[in-house]
Parts: sequence; C-alpha cells; structure tokens
Amino acid sequence: MTDLSIIIVSWNVAALLAECLDSIHSGGLKSEIILVDSASSDHTVEMVRTLYPQVKLLAQSENVGFTRGNNIGLQSASGRYLLLLNPDTEIVGDALAQMVAYMDAHPEVGILGPHTLNSDRSTQSSKRRFPTAALAFFESTWLQPYAPKRLLAHFYAEDVADTATAEVDWVQGSALLARRAVYEQIGGLDEGYVMYSEELDWCKRAKGAGWRVVYFGGAQIIHHGGKSTEQAAARKHIHFQQSKLRYFRKYHSAGLALALRLFLLLSYAAQIGIEGVKSLLGHKRALRQERMRAYWQVLRSGLKAN
Repeated sequence: MTDLSIIIVSWNVAALLAECLDSIHSGGLKSEIILVDSASSDHTVEMVRTLYPQVKLLAQSENVGFTRGNNIGLQSASGRYLLLLNPDTEIVGDALAQMVAYMDAHPEVGILGPHTLNSDRSTQSSKRRFPTAALAFFESTWLQPYAPKRLLAHFYAEDVADTATAEVDWVQGSALLARRAVYEQIGGLDEGYVMYSEELDWCKRAKGAGWRVVYFGGAQIIHHGGKSTEQAAARKHIHFQQSKLRYFRKYHSAGLALALRLFLLLSYAAQIGIEGVKSLLGHKRALRQERMRAYWQVLRSGLKAN
C-alpha cells in the first residue's frame, strides 16, 4: 500500500508549482503525487505532462475551487496518509518522512500540521484553537488591532512554541497531513467552503470523532502564501467571509451568523467611505479605487450563505 498521497490543487502558478514538485522527497516512503489542476490558463498542464510524468495529473475543465479540488484528489488517493499541500509551498529536507514517522508512532493523532515558514524563513502562524463567538467580530476585521490580547493569543496558540510539538484544535491547510482512517470516518472537506475555513471545519469534525490534532514543530515547510488568490482580490474577500459565516452558522447559531454578516457588510461599506476620502485627497488614488471596487463587489454579493 502507498504510504503517502500528496494532493496539490493548482491554478495558474506554474513556476511556484515546479518549485514545490522539485522539493518533494519521499525519504524512503512509497508515495504518489496527485495534481488537480483547476483549469489553469498558463502552461501548468503542459509543464507537468512534460517535466513531471510521475505526477498523476487530474486536469479539470473548469475552476473547481480549492475545496472541491482537494476532494477530487482525495477520491483518487491510495495512501495510508493523505497530505493536502498548497502549490506555493516547498518541503524542507526530510519533513515528509518525519511527519509520517510521528503519525506512525502516535496512532491516536488523526491530523498533523508542520512548522510553516514564510518566504524569508520567518515563522508563519499556522497553529490555532477554535474561534469563539467573541473572536468572530475581531479576527481579520478592522477591529482586530483593538481585540483583547488574550483573545487573539488563545486563538493563535501563542503559548505553543514554534518548534514545539503539541495538541491544538486545528492547523492551517497549506500542508495538512491526515490519516486515511480519519478521511474514511468523517468524509472529505465540506464543499460549502469554496476556500478558507475548510481545514478548520475538517479538524473540528475530526476532533469531534475522537481524533487528536497536533502541531509538529519538528518538520518544516515553506509557504510563499496566497499566490492563486492574489489573482482575484474581490473573490478572496467574498470567499473568506462567506466561509467564516458558514463556520459560525454551522457550529454556533444562525443568529450569530446573521449578526456577524450584518457587521461585516457594514464594515465593508465603511471601508468604501474611508478609501473614497483618501482617494479624493490624492493619497495612492489607484490603490484606493482598486480597493473600493473590490469592497463594492463584496457588498453586491451580500455575503449570502453557501
């Protein structure tokens, strides 16, 4: 049986994808790489077919989104372990072998996340605890700078050292290793999340089924971050906020989700006003107008439920 299935969902990031594929070293593991290409318009498909014939390419005829793309890959995977890996990542050294060895030694652990680095090799925050209702109105909103420090510190698991190994609630999906038994028990990612929060939801379901989720500081990956989503700023905002609303509606209440939705829409409306004033004053006018267009698209979407 295959030890490790590496699932990558890619969209128009051929150069970064090549670096990612070049960095993958199985370290003696029997592994497979499954690439789900989401109808890229660059040369991704041709590149993979020509330069990486060992990769199992699942080229899609449309942009299926990150979550559905991962589910397509999961359905084709045969490994004992399933690694969801972003195309803008690089594996450092024998991280994959280290991660699998840890999981083999700890059968109660269902999901594992490595120590993630930014492009400059500084630590990228990737360990988390479940968000509370109070956190919903602060995290990733204009109110975040004013949030109680203890609230954010708990959410970002700041008490866990970057090089430590510790149980957390969830780990970010840029490199997320799951045991096949977890996938078979709780199913794939919830496709109601087009992108963002899908790994939060998956870890929530895994912990609810009795599995442990661990941050493993002994293995490292580099995550260059957000290169696909940079291509569609407005959609990034919409998907992020819709996913946030879906999580709180699903695990808290419809009333909280409604209050949060209204708060977010009002926040975007206020941001349009602020950016408009700055534009009139001639401060980085092109940037201000670009942001206004993106925020207006968010308002037009209504952040309606997925």
